Amino acid sequence: MHLFVDISSHGFGHFAITAPVLNALAETCPDLRLTVRSGLPPDKLRQRIVPPFKHIAASSDFGYVMHDALHIDLAATAATYRSAHADWPARVAAEAAFLADLQPDIVLSNVSYLPLAGAARTSIPALAICSLNWAELFAHFFGHEDWAPPIHAQMLAAYRAAQQFIRITPAMAMADLANTTTVGPVASLGRRHDLGLNGDKAVLIALGGIAHHLPVDHWPRLPGVRWLVAGHWHCTHPDAIAYEDFGLSFTDLLCSVDAIVTKPGYGTFTEAACNGTPILYQRREDWPEQDCLIDWLQRHGHCREIGGADLETGAVAAPLAELWRQAPPCPPSADGARMAADLIHRTLAAHPVPATAG
Repeated sequence: MHLFVDISSHGFGHFAITAPVLNALAETCPDLRLTVRSGLPPDKLRQRIVPPFKHIAASSDFGYVMHDALHIDLAATAATYRSAHADWPARVAAEAAFLADLQPDIVLSNVSYLPLAGAARTSIPALAICSLNWAELFAHFFGHEDWAPPIHAQMLAAYRAAQQFIRITPAMAMADLANTTTVGPVASLGRRHDLGLNGDKAVLIALGGIAHHLPVDHWPRLPGVRWLVAGHWHCTHPDAIAYEDFGLSFTDLLCSVDAIVTKPGYGTFTEAACNGTPILYQRREDWPEQDCLIDWLQRHGHCREIGGADLETGAVAAPLAELWRQAPPCPPSADGARMAADLIHRTLAAHPVPATAG
């Protein structure tokens, strides 16, 4: 089985969804041949994808142009979409030629629509998987623009061409797609480690794969609390530690801390909830996916919202105390990866690879 996987590099969430599915699939398909196209660094991909794979270092989508992890550059995003669709038929033809040369048995996309359109042109079975799709977000931000309808129609046609859109829990409604199949939450499960902090609580500050620097250097000290931050911040706060110094995977680190400060994002929300880690989150500015994520987290996770102004000044003592007073819920089951892998496997069985002459 040759599976071609396209993983968006708009942050790390798309990768956090896809990796557990590929790992579950490899367990049932030991002869899996895997090709992964992504703009994410290969060492990042290999941290989570267990089976061997060929990496194609390229991006077929851009998602959204971001000022930082919380704010979209709408003008730049609109210009980039208009450029990407200026000659859409030619881009689809080029993608179809690429796939015809690669000869995968199945295409899986999270969540670029270009490989789905190319696969349809070459009659290769294709699946999409995600908690969102770019067409729904595009309609939210640009549906009122007179130039938008043709682009939106091309996006929808590509998503609709997939045999199934695997809609993972929690997810946006995707009312414009009739080919959705819903599965459970997808999340990596980790192991708790002793961080050696002599009884101090550890709070991880991680706002995803898009750069966003909180001014932790100027936060007041909070007795008994250590801040785990990215090493490239070069944080000078006396209670800050570079989280890379622990030498743990992100999931194991997430399991080992007493709370995480983050933004609404599928990978971090589901991994924290499924591993039982309390979450202090700041809402994103006008990001429509966050509503379904927050609603789900409030039902299944250990969480509290915090305002941006409080994070700027470091007024986090009371929110953290309130968060830690909450009774922890029973973590939800991360059964979506296995369910999605079964769907991919069944798609292959419905389109068997022609036998080669011996």
